[in-house]
Amino acid sequence: MFINLKISRRILSLGGIFFLLFLGIIFEHKMVLSNSHVSKPVEQINTDQKVMALTINVDWGEEFIPVMLDALDKGHAKATFFVTGRWAKKNPELLKEIANRGHEIENHGYSHPHPDNLSVGANQEEIKKTESIIQGIIGRKTRFYAPPYGEKGAPGLRAADLLGYQTILWTLDTVDWREGSTPGIIAQRVVNPAVRFGIKPKKNGAIVLMHPKFNTVKALPIILSQLTGEGFTFQTLDALITFDQIGNTTSR
Repeated sequence: MFINLKISRRILSLGGIFFLLFLGIIFEHKMVLSNSHVSKPVEQINTDQKVMALTINVDWGEEFIPVMLDALDKGHAKATFFVTGRWAKKNPELLKEIANRGHEIENHGYSHPHPDNLSVGANQEEIKKTESIIQGIIGRKTRFYAPPYGEKGAPGLRAADLLGYQTILWTLDTVDWREGSTPGIIAQRVVNPAVRFGIKPKKNGAIVLMHPKFNTVKALPIILSQLTGEGFTFQTLDALITFDQIGNTTSR
């Protein structure tokens, strides 16, 4: 009788623990689904000024970055590099070089997971771990977050909010990773963007997404030359957001 009572108490105790864990999961799920407390990503800046921000998402392709830096210098352009923590950890000297040449370095998570598939807490860890690594290398804290794969579900957005980060997406996507994206096609997607979702993207205040790839390296001087000829300047994201209010986008 005593043994049975002891076992029953253990079962009840374990049941209570699992019940509390279940309530915690439900509570977090409800918090995540409450979009009223989640900030919208910045996808474009409303401005009449001819100004853009080039953003370069980095988790690989370090062999192409020095040439990109030279092209940016030659075109008198500044860019924002969103790097993963694991990449920064493996390439500290190159990260310092990017910063020393006047470009902005921001947060792309640590291991390039799908943020929509993670919990809020796991997304926070991705961001915080990367922040710590970057700050340890260049002495600056990141404050913008570009979610991997451009995912903008509630878990990633909520995590960024809780950490005081602003989530960044894009206006113009070079889609430079896609097969068939030649330098000419990549440049065309920025210089003369096509209508998407019934909207003709505005270049004023645009945020451009690209990656360190061979064809992007070839396209970058074309983009800089043609748009500079149209009167555009290229600012860091931190500078661009001071121009005006957050605007609309064609990213989906």
